Amino acid sequence: MIISSHVGAGAFVGMAIRHPVPALAAGFLSHLAMDALPHWGTGPNTESEWLPIARRDGVAGLAAMALLTASAPAGRRLAVLAGMTGACLPDTDKVGRYFVGSSPWPNRFDRFHEKIQNEARHRLPREVATAAALTVAGTVLLRRLPARAA
Repeated sequence: MIISSHVGAGAFVGMAIRHPVPALAAGFLSHLAMDALPHWGTGPNTESEWLPIARRDGVAGLAAMALLTASAPAGRRLAVLAGMTGACLPDTDKVGRYFVGSSPWPNRFDRFHEKIQNEARHRLPREVATAAALTVAGTVLLRRLPARAA
């Protein structure tokens, strides 16, 4: 699943949980749940296919994180950021492998994370639409929340 989708979902996790540490943990779990759903992917050993998309998606994901964080009321901002961060953490395996040659996660976790994937190449348009919808809806909802943390 593209990281932008995980960012959008993580923002909703942070909105619902409201406390940073549980939001971080729930965001992490949301990533795994989303990866079990049908989504875009190219499978292993196809770097030439996924890398250009991953680069664009990484920039889009960072922009979405900035927008969603800025849209959150001050009292909710840290929980929203924690939910998004937790939702992105499992995919640091790809970043680690690309930049330093190894995943930061134990092999057992990496095998589990790979096994739950439900990927297909034709799903990218749906992924992009999902990421955009989550970001727009999250931004609108965050701007409507009361300023206090409660």
